[in-house]
Amino acid sequence: MADMTAQRFTKGHGTENDFVLLPDVDGRLDLDADLVRRLADRRAGIGGDGVIRVVPTASSTEKAVRAQADRAPWFMDYRNADGSVAEMCGNGTRVFAAYLRREGLVRADEFEIATRGGTKGIRFEGRGESATIATNMGPWRFLDSTKAEADGFDSMVLLRDRPLAEDPWSALSVDLGNPHTVVALPESVDLATLDLFHAPEVRPVPTHGTNIEFVRVIGSAHIAMRVHERGVGETRSCGTGVCAAALATSFWSGHSEPTQDWTVDVPGGRLRVRGLPDHEVELAGPAALVADGTVDLSAL
Repeated sequence: MADMTAQRFTKGHGTENDFVLLPDVDGRLDLDADLVRRLADRRAGIGGDGVIRVVPTASSTEKAVRAQADRAPWFMDYRNADGSVAEMCGNGTRVFAAYLRREGLVRADEFEIATRGGTKGIRFEGRGESATIATNMGPWRFLDSTKAEADGFDSMVLLRDRPLAEDPWSALSVDLGNPHTVVALPESVDLATLDLFHAPEVRPVPTHGTNIEFVRVIGSAHIAMRVHERGVGETRSCGTGVCAAALATSFWSGHSEPTQDWTVDVPGGRLRVRGLPDHEVELAGPAALVADGTVDLSAL
């Protein structure tokens, strides 16, 4: 529990993946799982897919995070809506970067931020509210590259509303600092009709859970996606999931590395995915800071 009752906050979103940002420039806020759940509650709290604490990297209690302080002075301490600690959040990086710029904590067009998934490079394309923010999401890999190369997939996914007698869908597991399982939907299945209220079943069962993306090809280097995020449920967008979906679809189309920019449509908007040298990937899109206020933590 935090040691204060009045806490400033900002509400923001990236392609409608929304977050509660908590400034903690002195590194004194005790952000426990219960407080996160109450803040993220859409009825009794502020509401969001996650909570982001804005804190100096050097103030983190996590050794691997503090090690990034020389390159990245600010740490994006991200928590899922259920209170669980997360390695990374792609859309969150853009909202976090927009907040740092607005508050004057960072002034450059290019800078780095610290995350549990490693240091991420940020680049602003344009100025003002219409600016696109690009994040170097860092290295990625297929979890089982041998099976992926041989079969094109390494896991299976089954929705709860599909009869157990039906064959599960083939999927490909992608690691972007957090785990993803990407499903290319059969032509007979409409992306819009999927019931993602319940978490799909993944086989084999991932040790630490996984985010699950369902993909429909729209055209050349253009896909549509829906996602069920671990610890959250279905969200309007998922940045690392968008990257995973583009990487998997590019692989299925015969390219071990993306050879062109990919356009990914999600319920909350449109994002760009670009392959980078050294087996890295970049995500670009908008970010919006929509409200500022003070929350009485004792009333949650």
